[in-house]
Amino acid sequence: MFKLNRRDFISSAAVGGLSMLPGGTTTARGDPERKFYANLSLGRLGFKGTFQQSVQLANQYGFQAVDPDEKLFASLSDDDLKRLLDDLAMKRLKFGSAGLPVNFRNDDGTFNDGLKNLAGFAKVLQRASIPRVNTYVMPCSNTLTYPQNFRQHACRLRECAKVLADYGQRLGLEYVAPRTLWRSERQPFIHTLSEMKELEVSIGTDNMGIQLDSWHWFNAEETAADIETLRGRDVITVDLNDAPHLPLDEQRDNHRELPAATGVIPVREFLGALVAIGYDGPIQPEPFNARLRAMPLDQAVAAAAAAMRKAFAEANLAF
Repeated sequence: MFKLNRRDFISSAAVGGLSMLPGGTTTARGDPERKFYANLSLGRLGFKGTFQQSVQLANQYGFQAVDPDEKLFASLSDDDLKRLLDDLAMKRLKFGSAGLPVNFRNDDGTFNDGLKNLAGFAKVLQRASIPRVNTYVMPCSNTLTYPQNFRQHACRLRECAKVLADYGQRLGLEYVAPRTLWRSERQPFIHTLSEMKELEVSIGTDNMGIQLDSWHWFNAEETAADIETLRGRDVITVDLNDAPHLPLDEQRDNHRELPAATGVIPVREFLGALVAIGYDGPIQPEPFNARLRAMPLDQAVAAAAAAMRKAFAEANLAF
């Protein structure tokens, strides 16, 4: 397996007598039930594997979804793609969210070149009935002031969102919150949920949403009340992780832990808020953890599944 860096890089009864299975609305006890589903994202674990490996490992370790493989899907005939989708349905596997392939962070030429190819990418997702696309926003700049950066992001991401809307897709934006990152360049930029909502209002299309990450939510010193300002449909995809025992001023984006590993991030509060708003999309572990990346792939996925099971149990949810 190839190991990747950060960006190149949820069966049993619930704890406490709850019976929470995907797809319903309440438990036997009358509590709200989770609608979101555990997604296996090999890239977020720090590995690169085939789509077939993802499917096999997800099925083996109890995940309910896998990341899409747009290049593979584009190479398949309609009949072959239908067979693949039928096989996933038989295995009761869904899709996670697809990463936006447009580089909107650099010069105009790079952005325009990427935008030209976006319709083809979106058409592939449409063939596979994949409605979720996500990307992240860097929280700082050495060259642009906050207003300049805001205007550039609103303009460029609006163009991306309009293309995706034509193919039935919604775009989730992730804010990046560690102080060590947004303080690392001359001009800080968006690094909180409230700021990201302002950007999405400025973009102005009706297919915008949030890529929510427990790591960034924690580093932004946000609470369940912040998440509960959203509707379930406002959240496109969710990353779940934990943090080392360090002050906020020392938390670094590529030094995280598996979900519920340290208890630093209040996972019960985070997942409870997702249940409360009725979020119904994918949630995946994203630990950016060197120890995990050093494991064989099979062992890493087993560890990730165990971590997700523990995190869900702490929130009285079945994996």
